[in-house]
Amino acid sequence: MARTKRSRRSYSAGEWGRNRVRVFPDPKTGILQIEWRENGRRLTRSLTHRDWSRAKRQADEFAAGFAGPELNGKKDAEPEPLTLGTLFEIYGEEVTPSKARRTRQRDRVLTAMFLRFFGRDRRPETLSQRDWDRFIRERRAGRAGITDRPVTNGTIEGDLTFLMAVLNWGARSRDEHGRLFLDRNPLRGLRKPVEKNPNRVILDDEEYRALLRVSRQVNWRFHVALVLAHETGHRIGAICKLRWTDIDLEGGVVRWRAEHEKTGYEHTTPVTDEALAALKEARWMSDATGDAPVMPAGTDPIRCMSTSWAYRFWCRAETRAGLEPKHGRGWHSLRRKFASDLMDQPLKVLCQLGGWKNAHTVLRCYQRADEGQLRKALESRPKVRA
Repeated sequence: MARTKRSRRSYSAGEWGRNRVRVFPDPKTGILQIEWRENGRRLTRSLTHRDWSRAKRQADEFAAGFAGPELNGKKDAEPEPLTLGTLFEIYGEEVTPSKARRTRQRDRVLTAMFLRFFGRDRRPETLSQRDWDRFIRERRAGRAGITDRPVTNGTIEGDLTFLMAVLNWGARSRDEHGRLFLDRNPLRGLRKPVEKNPNRVILDDEEYRALLRVSRQVNWRFHVALVLAHETGHRIGAICKLRWTDIDLEGGVVRWRAEHEKTGYEHTTPVTDEALAALKEARWMSDATGDAPVMPAGTDPIRCMSTSWAYRFWCRAETRAGLEPKHGRGWHSLRRKFASDLMDQPLKVLCQLGGWKNAHTVLRCYQRADEGQLRKALESRPKVRA
């Protein structure tokens, strides 16, 4: 289980010097604690749960004199039923902090959307096919999201993937008393809508050459990132996180750390002469060694360049290169180009070079044959004479 994100949230009831009571989450476990003063001494006791609403009620009762230090003088008979609000809150405290920054932000947005749609007090085990279908219908029409814009099946699929992740986690995780949060995922086995014609743009050679011509005018870090993305096929997030301890210029290899890979797959790959030339240029421009970043942030040479700046550089390069804006053409289009350019190579080799753990993902999402490859395949077909 991931470490709980440190939280400064607290709730106080009563008056100072009289019956002041405070509840707050333990910074290590996330379990709620109650704190009060007795004979000048500060006392703290665990509430043995993470239900924020329940803890606030207990603090109010404690301060009002309805409960003493033993919380009504006895152990709670039965825990209150788990609600969607509590389940999403615990998931957000224990699982979300281990994700990347952009994914953490998306988790928070989707959590707010689902709680508003289903209700914070809804019991998760009561979710059914009707709720699933209703969400798909309303989300597609633009009546269930943060905005009122209609969305595609691809967006809905991503939303439901997060919902399923929370419910699956609840069906595997136990509370402080050893009880599973959920006996089972009530939505398990339901089919998510699939985008029939997903927009997966592949950068072509002419577009890459146009970006390469203006890359140094934009920024030397953009030039290095562009070449590495084209020559290695890796995600821009992993490229931005590269440090000189990951680079072996003499051996011509790069180590891709697990913590910077979306799949958590640590691997080492050889690189081309073009990639080595870009790395040597980065060494000369930054004049850094050791654990310093290959592409440092503009204001802090110790921090790596962020993906936000990489996307800003991309937009500037498109404008300078005179490329018409195209939805879906971005850093990831270079990863698709890499997979398509090496289509003739064994799939195992391609997965190792690009850092894919699942070959099915490469075939489904990244590779696409061009017209030349299709014609070559047709010409190689044996001819049948009359």
